[in-house]
Amino acid sequence: MRPLLRSLWPPLLVLTVVLSGWQLYVTVAGVDPTTLPSPARVVEQGWLNRQDLWDQTLPTLQETLLGFALSFAAAWLVAVLLDFSSAARRGLYPLLVASQTIPIVAVAPLLIIWFGFGLLPKMLVVTLTTFFPLAANLAAGFAATDREATRLLRSLGAGRWRTFRLVRVPSAMPYFFAGLRVSITYAVVGAVFAEYAGAEAGLGIYMQAQKSAFRTDLVFAAVAVTAALSIALFGATHLLQRLVLPWERALKEDKAS
Repeated sequence: MRPLLRSLWPPLLVLTVVLSGWQLYVTVAGVDPTTLPSPARVVEQGWLNRQDLWDQTLPTLQETLLGFALSFAAAWLVAVLLDFSSAARRGLYPLLVASQTIPIVAVAPLLIIWFGFGLLPKMLVVTLTTFFPLAANLAAGFAATDREATRLLRSLGAGRWRTFRLVRVPSAMPYFFAGLRVSITYAVVGAVFAEYAGAEAGLGIYMQAQKSAFRTDLVFAAVAVTAALSIALFGATHLLQRLVLPWERALKEDKAS
């Protein structure tokens, strides 16, 4: 618990200072709330409109989780293929890198045109946004496997799949979770951006509607919900890593002692 508190108090302190300065500036300068609402007003109006915010959060969360699940499955499939086939690695990896040069801002409206305003185009935007960090880190983790451990298992008669399962997958896990944390922070942003391009519901379309109504306070409230979702999913990756890799914590404690 103490290490967690030590890691949390510096950003919380900075956030408190920023919000206090923001509140003080808006109060002293008398800024119009439609231009820049105070943090207190954002919290107040967010609470008063909590049901609307919740109703718009659920579609965004659904798009995020389903799109990320698709990205997760595709990343594992591609990373395993790259690890098992040098021909696939030479042919696919440059294309994966090149895919990151395609601006999502241009692709998202096309997906809306092709697939409509439903769930599928939002899932695809989230998948395109999060796929590369997952696949690249996982492939790097497979490639970084200790060769001596691989040779030892091979000398004991283990086949390629057994070696892959017992050595390469465990050694790739730290790389995978590093990519997972990067990707999950992009996932919610990808879903919100897809909703900006066209949607029937969600935080993105809610922000657009409130911006058009000059409800800047509710725009900020929706932004805060988006940030909270990203932070919660980021924190969930740490909990998942502790469950999947319990030995990492033991090793860190041994080094510290």
